[in-house]
Amino acid sequence: MANQYPHTPDGRYFVSKNRLWRCTDPRLSEEEKRLHIKALMKARREVSSAQQQEDEHALRQARQAVQAAKEALGERGPVWWEDGAPDEGGLAPHNSSYAQWWASRS
Repeated sequence: MANQYPHTPDGRYFVSKNRLWRCTDPRLSEEEKRLHIKALMKARREVSSAQQQEDEHALRQARQAVQAAKEALGERGPVWWEDGAPDEGGLAPHNSSYAQWWASRS
């Protein structure tokens, strides 16, 4: 993603479709990251399958598995940084504390 999407100077977010998206916790080992990404991909396949089968129960379970994997990666849930900065995920960069950085990129 580093080449495709701009990352904030502090490495907390990347920008896609004019939104800030939280990056994976950099403290995770490559093995931990690989394990959680594998779980995420499996859960996303299960979401797709449940949608195709119109199985609401399976869909709820699959979405919970996606959420759990994203939290394990640090991309959702409690923030992984420890300086007290709020989570700005989902904001447009120009409406965030990164507005000056974002404007300087043009």
